[in-house]
Amino acid sequence: MSKVIQELQKYAKELVSSGLVVGAGGNLSMRDGDYMYISPSGFDLKEIADHEWVKVHIETGHYESKIRPSSEVLMHLECFRKNPSINACLHAHPTYSVAVATAGKDIPPLFPDFPAMVKKVGYIDYVIPTTSLLAEKVAELVSDTDVMIMRNHGVLTVGKTMKEAFFFMQLTEESAKVFTYSSILGQPRILTEDECSALRDLSAEKYRARLLER
Repeated sequence: MSKVIQELQKYAKELVSSGLVVGAGGNLSMRDGDYMYISPSGFDLKEIADHEWVKVHIETGHYESKIRPSSEVLMHLECFRKNPSINACLHAHPTYSVAVATAGKDIPPLFPDFPAMVKKVGYIDYVIPTTSLLAEKVAELVSDTDVMIMRNHGVLTVGKTMKEAFFFMQLTEESAKVFTYSSILGQPRILTEDECSALRDLSAEKYRARLLER
């Protein structure tokens, strides 16, 4: 089994076991040269066999498999086309992130890890999923955005590795959860931009970021 398939299998199961997706919700892909491997359409992520990941040519979108790629294939293709530095894309429907975004709120920096590790968060107003319109909105952001939050839909994260993309998804959901609970308890104190910049300059955080890219 190739390294790419191993990583996809590992994190597909992680997505389900961590509760970030339910059943066939969500999708993930990784770059492999001029191609990407992406989860098949309609499959429960924890039940995908090694040979069922769909190989798609990034430039043309062509695939030969009899199994259809994820219905969000256009969104994944645009990520790899627009940002050659990324090798992994992850789309999920994390409860707290979707709830905060659906309420018209942004997820603010409330604890160190989120602003230290995630460079930029982008927001996309509701667009019908699986469409070229959604892919175009993603294409506008992906060149410099780690996390894209789609209101009334879900979250898309990208990374140099699948480990990095998955960590960004975890951090986003944890931040949304903290924001939800702190809003119930009172007025959340949001970290200032100066505080966020200072966190990004910490040598310990830079070291952790490099580990995620390996």
